[in-house]
Amino acid sequence: MKAEALLFGGVALFFGGSALLYGAWSRDPAGTAVLIVAFGMAALVSFFCAVQYRRRGRRPQDRGDSEVADGAGSLEFFPPHSPWPVITALGFAVACTGVVYGLWLFLIGAGVLARGVLGMVFQYATHRR
Repeated sequence: MKAEALLFGGVALFFGGSALLYGAWSRDPAGTAVLIVAFGMAALVSFFCAVQYRRRGRRPQDRGDSEVADGAGSLEFFPPHSPWPVITALGFAVACTGVVYGLWLFLIGAGVLARGVLGMVFQYATHRR
């Protein structure tokens, strides 16, 4: 994950520098905001990859002397049955529909979406590998 962290860190620096230059020269708030959001998203991915690299160390893909068999085995824990992805999708659909039809529907959808995301995040919070 070190290579990915550096790659996305470079992308984040590019978008950050572009946002500074674009904002200073054009005085366009919309374009500057888009570049700042792009910087934030790339920085977030870079931070995640860096944290995973620190936690888990080098992967077999990162080593030149590794074999294909070194990457075999259990990768992660994937739940076999979970209602939370369906609830999250339903909340997202209702929230998007609420953008068209009114704030009241958007707030209902946002609540269902938040519950679905929290359900997915904490479904196996006590699960041990």
